[in-house]
Amino acid sequence: MRGALFRSWRGGVPKNVVYHISLCSHYIIVFEKNRPMYFLAVLILLLALFPLLIIISLFVVIMSGLPIFYLQKRIGKNGKSFIMYKFRTMEVGAEKKQKALEKRNEADGPVFKIHNDPRFTSIGRFLSHTGLDELPQLWNILRGEMALIGPRPLPIDEANKLTRWQKKRHSIKPGIISPWILDGYHSKSFSAWMKSDILYIQKKSIWYDIELCVKMIPYIFRLIIREL
Repeated sequence: MRGALFRSWRGGVPKNVVYHISLCSHYIIVFEKNRPMYFLAVLILLLALFPLLIIISLFVVIMSGLPIFYLQKRIGKNGKSFIMYKFRTMEVGAEKKQKALEKRNEADGPVFKIHNDPRFTSIGRFLSHTGLDELPQLWNILRGEMALIGPRPLPIDEANKLTRWQKKRHSIKPGIISPWILDGYHSKSFSAWMKSDILYIQKKSIWYDIELCVKMIPYIFRLIIREL
């Protein structure tokens, strides 16, 4: 089934993908009606994690100075841009050094990724490799710009280079947790990443999101143990 699904990517978006995206749109409409409960759940999660956020903030300041947070414009639902929040993991001015590191880029497609980026701060490498740098995005969820589960938002310059079928990932809100991460993202091609996002849109449901959240908990603990 998956082979048939991806057979016509180059010729446009397959009809069954459009069908599943329509089902996903219906799910989102139902979900939005319960947004107050979702907002409350995320707020409770943010408050529960607040001590951890404070501890991480202190480590960032002590080990790499200010600023604590890194803000960057990303592409969200329907192609609209928003400011995404992260704990700062790289030295100040890291963007200006990216061009000099192009030859070390480990990702294909329009994205830039180096697993052991030399621009990482000492604490930043740990935060990035464990995903703890993404926790401030709970604030983006409360602002209605992101969701707990969804495709990871790309920087504007990278998102603008997506093909038509790849841009279907913008039909829903981006998320902190993505199935692509659980699928072993460092070993996957850019095309496989985009296909993973489209497949998530097809399968999206409340129960599937809960399943991914449950799987993410032991996965994060394994990452933390590996980095210690």
